[in-house]
Amino acid sequence: MTGLDALNEQVRADLAKLAFGAQTWVRPREDLYDVVIVGGGQSGLGAAFGLMRERVSNVLVIDENPAGYEGPWDTYARMITLRTPKHITSIDLGIPSLTFRAWWEAQHGPAGWEQIDKIPRQDWMAYLRWYRAVLQIPVENETRLTLIDPAPDGTWLLHVEGPEGSRTIAARKVVLATGIQGGGEWHVPAFIKEALPKGRYFHTSAMIDYAALAGKKIGILGAGASSFDNAQYALSLGVAEAHVFVRRTMLPTINPIRFMEQSGLIGRFTALDDDAKYCVMASFFERNQPPTNDTFQRAAAWPGFRLHLGSPWLSVRETADGAEVVTPHGTFLFDALVLSTGLVTDPGLRPELRLVASDIARWRDRYAAPAAVANPLIGDHPYLGAGFQLLPKVPEAAQKLHGLFAFNYSGLISLGLSASALSGLKYAIPKLVDGVANQLFADDQEAALRDYLAYDEPEFVSVWPAEEQAA
Repeated sequence: MTGLDALNEQVRADLAKLAFGAQTWVRPREDLYDVVIVGGGQSGLGAAFGLMRERVSNVLVIDENPAGYEGPWDTYARMITLRTPKHITSIDLGIPSLTFRAWWEAQHGPAGWEQIDKIPRQDWMAYLRWYRAVLQIPVENETRLTLIDPAPDGTWLLHVEGPEGSRTIAARKVVLATGIQGGGEWHVPAFIKEALPKGRYFHTSAMIDYAALAGKKIGILGAGASSFDNAQYALSLGVAEAHVFVRRTMLPTINPIRFMEQSGLIGRFTALDDDAKYCVMASFFERNQPPTNDTFQRAAAWPGFRLHLGSPWLSVRETADGAEVVTPHGTFLFDALVLSTGLVTDPGLRPELRLVASDIARWRDRYAAPAAVANPLIGDHPYLGAGFQLLPKVPEAAQKLHGLFAFNYSGLISLGLSASALSGLKYAIPKLVDGVANQLFADDQEAALRDYLAYDEPEFVSVWPAEEQAA
């Protein structure tokens, strides 16, 4: 028996001791899933397992990508390792045999665990594939959500497209486990979109054929970690020069997430009031997550790496041979441009939410931020409930949104680093599971109460002899 075979047996034994797979308490409804989770990456898989542990078993996960390629790890992510410390646990939900460490040691031994500094990116994806398989999580791949439609009976109709065409999936609850971009869209500055055709510029979230740019020069905009991830990756595939342009005069050096992980700020974030939540996240937006030291050093080691500080892009234009970039320190010509310009969050940007987006409460609807910290980007985030449920802008819209949960990066302001951050998943998944399960139970409370009051199955069946009863 191989190390992984033994680990699989251990997982099954551990789950059996926890009565995993026991009969559901949710009342069945014909042709209706209890929960459909949109997104089969780490958040969606963890959410599915959490619900299954809670005996909510009529669950389906859908994902638009081919099996094994959900999320960014084997698609557009280009770092060598994860940025999160390796000891952080997440979707194992407290079961040691389900941790990445257990999976790694089953193949490389305890000494192998000690030898790695951070988790290799592609090994993390391999772990997610194993996690899905060993837990038998029901995932339907190559199924893309196009529209979420609130049905008159309070359920949801999900219009999807797949290899066999268009169809509709009905669900009582919908969980949007759609990752970093799932609450809005990747940001491309307007002056770039207006000046250049697609093909001259790429966002770091896109699939970029860097091998086709071998021997070429690229310009990268942004100070975030993905700028340096892409620079080192491009150079490793033969790009001749990768120039990183940063608006700031100094690179960020402080990573606030490291403080959050150690201080309780991730796990206890929901205990804060709105003033404190906004203050924390306003500061978080002001600081950029720096590249990891190894990523920066890997990029800087290439002869073709260039770093331009204090160099915002003032304008760009297409030329016969590429794209021209104007900065305060000169003009540069590149064969292609790469944008590490982050994302913007707003439910109104999501086409699948177009029937309900105007009913969703944003932070700007519920909280008036002090002028010193006010940030319109924060104000556009949805104002979520404690279980990641979307809340109505006005009370009349409450029933229309009932059963819709945003378990993605749009929960950042309301619930902190949670649904799309490895550091927060172990705290976030139980909150989501409680939110979904509580709604399912409360929706059926009249029937549950009726059955409880009518319950008359004897448990005590012993009968004393008649003479002893008379005595």
